[in-house]
Amino acid sequence: MEYITYKNRIAAVVDGEEVGEVTFPEREGVFVINHTYVDDRLRGQGVASELVRRAVEEIERRGGRVEATCSYAALWLARNRGCELTSPLSCPIN
Repeated sequence: MEYITYKNRIAAVVDGEEVGEVTFPEREGVFVINHTYVDDRLRGQGVASELVRRAVEEIERRGGRVEATCSYAALWLARNRGCELTSPLSCPIN
């Protein structure tokens, strides 16, 4: 599996086919992880977790703050970075 980082998106690619992605548009230094997708064939194999992990690392490398409105990413941040979930489901971290 190859992971390709774009400006506000990371794609998971297998044999030239995009099989997953995470998107994180930025506004005023806050990157919002708003979408995580993995092809049904790869679910349960840790691909979504790896995409979110890479997105968070990329955002931190850029010096931005992270927030997640995607339910998967918000739960990932709560479990892995100790952020506090808010309602509607969101998880901001510094």
